[in-house]
Amino acid sequence: MNKHQWILSKNRFWLIALFQAVLVLISLVSAWLLRFDFSLPERRVLLISAPVLILVRLAAMARFKLLHGWWRYTGFSDALDILKAVSSGSVVFYLVAQLVPQIRPFPRSIYIVEALLTTGLLAGVRLLSRAIAESVRQDKALSKGVVLIGAGFAAQLILREISRPDSGYVAIGCVDDDTSKRGMKISGVPVFGTVDQLPELLQRHPADEVLIAVPSASGEQMQRFVSICEQAGIPFKTVPALRDIIAGQISISQVREVNLDDLLGRGPARIDLESVRRLLKGRTVLVTGAAGTIGSELCRQILKYEPARLVFVDQSETGIFYSQLEFSRQQTGAQLQFCVCDVGDRDRIKGLFSEHNPQVVFHAAAYKHVPLMEANVHEAVHNNVFKLVTLLEVADDAGCENFVLISSDKAVNPTSVMGATKRIGELILSSWPAGSMSCVSVRFGNVLGSSGSVVPIFRSQIEKNRDLTVTHPDVTRFLMTLHEAVALVLQGFALGNHGDILVLDMGEPVRIVDLAQNLIRLSGKTGQDVRIQFTGLRKGEKLFEELFYPDEVVHPTSCEKIRRTCGTSAGWPDLKASLEALKTTLGIDGAGPILAQVKVIVPEYSAPESAGAVPVSDSERALKMAAGNH
Repeated sequence: MNKHQWILSKNRFWLIALFQAVLVLISLVSAWLLRFDFSLPERRVLLISAPVLILVRLAAMARFKLLHGWWRYTGFSDALDILKAVSSGSVVFYLVAQLVPQIRPFPRSIYIVEALLTTGLLAGVRLLSRAIAESVRQDKALSKGVVLIGAGFAAQLILREISRPDSGYVAIGCVDDDTSKRGMKISGVPVFGTVDQLPELLQRHPADEVLIAVPSASGEQMQRFVSICEQAGIPFKTVPALRDIIAGQISISQVREVNLDDLLGRGPARIDLESVRRLLKGRTVLVTGAAGTIGSELCRQILKYEPARLVFVDQSETGIFYSQLEFSRQQTGAQLQFCVCDVGDRDRIKGLFSEHNPQVVFHAAAYKHVPLMEANVHEAVHNNVFKLVTLLEVADDAGCENFVLISSDKAVNPTSVMGATKRIGELILSSWPAGSMSCVSVRFGNVLGSSGSVVPIFRSQIEKNRDLTVTHPDVTRFLMTLHEAVALVLQGFALGNHGDILVLDMGEPVRIVDLAQNLIRLSGKTGQDVRIQFTGLRKGEKLFEELFYPDEVVHPTSCEKIRRTCGTSAGWPDLKASLEALKTTLGIDGAGPILAQVKVIVPEYSAPESAGAVPVSDSERALKMAAGNH
């Protein structure tokens, strides 16, 4: 409690005490008037006894904690405390009166009348205060009636927040899959039945909204809750993450819409925090692509492990500007350096390494948009391959100890230039000469919500009341949440040995059309409001992604969500010669020679035989199916 809060608390205490002292005085004078037929004889006794009685009464009320003033929560226990305080105070005052000659003539009948009046006034003002608060809280024009899914710890915290008069909510009841809780009350709110009974229960107990108070729910559980709420035809929201509740940071204002992170959530990965901290604490870390979605989240999480210095590197001046605005406000012990730099500029990057001497590099800078890179082959190869080589050479010469490359599942049997360049990057790190610098690649799929990814595009289309464009009804992708992906990248960094390709477990692939349907549903719309249009696979795109090559040997690691692969690769001298040949093709007009040499390095690379519109019959059938599922 700060000084200002302490002063307010003290002032409140004295105001409450003074108010109740006035009530005692009113009771005493009223009792005197009733006893003496509305006259005030023996005024000297009255004037002397009044201060003594008030002090005794206040002392008794303080003893039974009746001076706090939180009267809007008055209950049966407060009534008992008032009876105890008045009774004990009357006994003490009677004993004092027998010892003080000036008070001894105090009329005996007034002892009883004053006690009854004091009890009535003290209880009355409390009941009136609660009635007023309840009338405000129960105002249906201002408050939403809610039913909670869940009757555990999170539900108790939410119900406590809802009980506040200004919460805007009125709790009607709870439902929980634990049948033993049926009929019990949580903070005075009944548990009606199970979650599956929600549609039926809402008919008997109408509500305006459902709050999903199960912060540890898996993606499958959350999908079930959402489906049941939709079946009941009622809006729904969820509570914050479990880590926020444990930290005591939950409030009713944090109740939010269910989003795709909830629906696609996975069981929490077991992260060895100490191994990551041991490798990052007190060291200098450099992140390329630091202004991007993955790069900026990397920086956020890296700062939790107490590096001595964090160097943000990005070619985007605007991106670095906003990164500086965000991170400079944070209270960290690390020195933060924000650098606008092209990692392919050898002299500039050498200067940065000479100035900051980074011991760990996370390389997240790359071109990633598949169709766009199909039309810009030269830039895709130049940026994703040769700038990587330049950065590796400078880092190795500068004595860097760890180098981590962010790769992609599109590197497996690539059909796009972007995927092929990512595969070349993996081969470069696997073949890099062993020395003082450990090189590791981390391979994972699409990150939900990253810039240019499908979710922001879908949301934008919904906001503009446009059809959602999906390339093919059967296209699937491996999906991860941003926080999950980066946390596992850091864990992979701690686990990997030189030359390893670490693959993150992303669960089962998700159909993009299902993702679109979920997003339509979460936006409060139906298939009649927003339709799904199938546009056909674009050049370079695949129907499905893969995580491993057939000849890669897969090994488990100490982290259940990460596996280590040992694929075959050429030695560095042979790969370097192939890269030199690839470099010469960049000076030739046209993409043909470049792609031919890319295929020499990545024999598995092949452009898709057909990339275009979905057959009309398939498209129409899938469109009808998608609309019918809403």
